[in-house]
Amino acid sequence: MANGSFATLPTTLANINHLTPRPVKGLFGDNYLSLADMSWTQQFLPEVYEKEVERFGNRTISGFLRMVGAEMPMASDQVVWSEQGRLHIAYGPNNATHLVGSNAAGSQITIVQSTTEPSLIGVGMTIVINLGPTTVKAFVKSIATPLSGTLQTLNIEVYNGINAGNTGVGNLLPTALRGAVGTLNIFVYGSEYGKGSLDGGNSIDASFTTFSNKPIILRDKYEVNGSDVAQIGWVEVTTEMGTGGYMWYLKSEHEARLRFEDYLEMSMVEAEKDNAAGSATPMTVAGTEGLFAALESRGLVFNDADFATNGISDFDIILQELDKQGAIEENMMFLDRATSLGIDNMLAAQNSYGTNGTSYGVFNNEEDMALNLGFSGFRRGSYDFYKTDWKYLNDSTTRGSIGDIEGVIVPAGTSTVYDQSLGQNISRPFLHIRYRASEADDRRMKSWITGSVGGNYTSSADSMTVNMLSERTMCTQAANNFVLLKKTV
Repeated sequence: MANGSFATLPTTLANINHLTPRPVKGLFGDNYLSLADMSWTQQFLPEVYEKEVERFGNRTISGFLRMVGAEMPMASDQVVWSEQGRLHIAYGPNNATHLVGSNAAGSQITIVQSTTEPSLIGVGMTIVINLGPTTVKAFVKSIATPLSGTLQTLNIEVYNGINAGNTGVGNLLPTALRGAVGTLNIFVYGSEYGKGSLDGGNSIDASFTTFSNKPIILRDKYEVNGSDVAQIGWVEVTTEMGTGGYMWYLKSEHEARLRFEDYLEMSMVEAEKDNAAGSATPMTVAGTEGLFAALESRGLVFNDADFATNGISDFDIILQELDKQGAIEENMMFLDRATSLGIDNMLAAQNSYGTNGTSYGVFNNEEDMALNLGFSGFRRGSYDFYKTDWKYLNDSTTRGSIGDIEGVIVPAGTSTVYDQSLGQNISRPFLHIRYRASEADDRRMKSWITGSVGGNYTSSADSMTVNMLSERTMCTQAANNFVLLKKTV
C-alpha cells in the first residue's frame, strides 16, 4: 500500500488552521480571511487592529448655538422683528447721518439729518453741547428752517454764555465751540418755558428699527453602491456622540451626518447676504445673515485685543462701550486659545499678592484652588463674564486655520421684541435659530434614503443614497450688545 503525501501545501490551505470556526453566522476576528489584506508570500496572517484610532479626538465643532440660543419653527420664508430705539435724544459725530455743527457767530446749532427722520428737538428744550473739554448748556429759543428739511438750524441761548458787547446779542457759545462743523455732541436733558405758555413739548413717536432674515436650504448626502453594500466589513469605533461599538460600512454615513450637523452651525455663524442683489449680475442665491455678518454691520467690534500685555485696561474699554449699549449684566465669552490664555494671565495678575502672586479660584476663592490657573468666570464692575473655549476658532480645518476672529462676547438671557407675525411683544434669546416647519413637513433636519438597496427600490440606481436637508436662518437680536473680538494685524 502506497503512502501518498503532498510535497507542499497551497498557501490558502496551509493558513486555514489559523482560523476558528464559529457556530453562529456572524463575523469575528478569527473566522474570516481578507484576501486584499494578506500577502501570498507570508507564512502567517498580519496582525490587524480592528479598533479605529482616534487621532484627532472629538472632531465635531458644533455645540456653540446649543449653549447660547434656541431653535424655533416658523411657517413663512422670512422672519421679521423690530428692535426698540433709544429713549433719549442725542446727536453727534459718531453717527454720520447726524452731523452737528455751529456757526461762527456762536448763536446757532445746525443738525444734518436724513429727510426721512422726524425732528426730535423742539422749541423750549434745554440741551448740553460738548466738544472735547468744553461743555455748555443752552436753551432752544427758535428753529430757523422747516423741520422737514435736511438742515435743522436751532437758534440758541447759552446759559452763562459770552456776551457780544455792543452788538446787543448775548448768551453765545464760547470760542472753542464756534464754527465747529461735524464735531459737536449734543443731547436733550429737559425743557424750560415761561409763565402762561400756550404750547410746550415736542411730540415724538417711539422709534424702532426693523430687521429681517431669510432661511437658506442646506443639503448633503452619502452614497454607496449596491456591490459595496454586499461586501460586509466591521470596525470598532468611538463616535463623537458619546457612543461606541462595531459599525458596518455605514460608518461613512455616520461621519457624513456629523459633518452636515457641523455645517448647520457653521453656516449660521459664517453666512452672508447677497447685498448686491439689485446689481446687473446678482447671485443665483440670496444668502442669509450669519452671526459674524450681523456683528460686523450692527454689533460692537473690538480690534486687536491683547489682554495678556495690556491687562485689564483693554477689557475696561469693552466695559465702557457696553455701558453705552444695553448693559446686559451676564455675558458669555467664546474665545480662541490665545485669547483665552491672555484673559487667564490678565486675571492672574489681579490679586492681592502683587506681581507674580498666586490667584485663587474665581468662585470659592479657596486656597485649595490656588493651582487652578484657568478661569471660567469673573466679575468686573457690574458685569459677570463666563469664559469658555470655542473649538470652532481653534480647529485647523475651520477658523483656526485663519486666526482672524479671536472670540465673541454674547449677552445671556432674552430680549423682548415685537414679532410681526404674531402681532405682539415676545421674549426670545438674543441669538436663536428659526427653521421651516409646519404640520405637513418639518425641515429642521430631514433625512431620507433612496436607491435600490435595503428594500427601498425608489429608483433604478444600483446604490443607496442617504439624503440630508435643513432650511434655517439665524436671528441676531440686539446685536449692539454683542462684542466681536477681531484681529487686524
